[in-house]
Amino acid sequence: MTTRATLRAECGRCFALCCVAPAFRRSSEFAIDKPAGVPCLHLAEDHRCSIHERLRPEGFPGCTAYDCFGAGQRLAQETFGGRDWRVHHEVAEPMLAALPVMRALHELLWYLQEALDLPTSDPIRDELVAVTGRVEAAAASGTEALAEVDAGALRAATAPLLREASRLAREGLGGADHAGDDLSGADLRGADLRGVSFRGALLIGTRLDGADLDRVDLLGADIRGADLRGARLAGALYLTRTQLGGATGDRRTTLPEALEPPGHWAG
Repeated sequence: MTTRATLRAECGRCFALCCVAPAFRRSSEFAIDKPAGVPCLHLAEDHRCSIHERLRPEGFPGCTAYDCFGAGQRLAQETFGGRDWRVHHEVAEPMLAALPVMRALHELLWYLQEALDLPTSDPIRDELVAVTGRVEAAAASGTEALAEVDAGALRAATAPLLREASRLAREGLGGADHAGDDLSGADLRGADLRGVSFRGALLIGTRLDGADLDRVDLLGADIRGADLRGARLAGALYLTRTQLGGATGDRRTTLPEALEPPGHWAG
């Protein structure tokens, strides 16, 4: 059974799938254009990034924020039995095509495991267990079956339960509903935001330093460039490494137990 501890990238057990499968477009996140399925020009023969220690100054902050939720090593070691796509050319195309599917399934498992860990989820626990089993079974599919998985349908089946788990966790706090709102650049420094729903909201460059974000729903929120210095996020709901990797924080920023500060955050 997948746990939140295993839903984290172990690059040493992968074959650099994230450096090959996705397409990059030249932007503030990536310094180059790269078509899908083509190795990044900085990818070495040993599957290591040749500029790993300089990714951000070289113009690749998107790489430092990316998280596959452990999908890469699962595909490499389990689904495709440890076969390196550079050596076993026959697995290259299906392996690369499977990455977005497995990543989507592992992201769902990340959220579902969090919902299951919430004591307030007791009223819907059986339903959460059932849908988690469906997603886990899909992720454990063989190579041919995985190609047929409808991750969108599983996401649709999961969404109402994740939303209800969030509602139950935030009940009684009186937090505002900002789901889907554009709050980019807003000044929310030091604000009491406990119980607020920022689900799917745009918080790009938003000042959240010193804010209390206990039990704030951040599922799908875009917090790139947000200032989280000194923010209290230990009780935040549905927060991911990718979100943190695109934001700015420091040693005063508190995080959920399953997460750690990105390497580029200030001390």
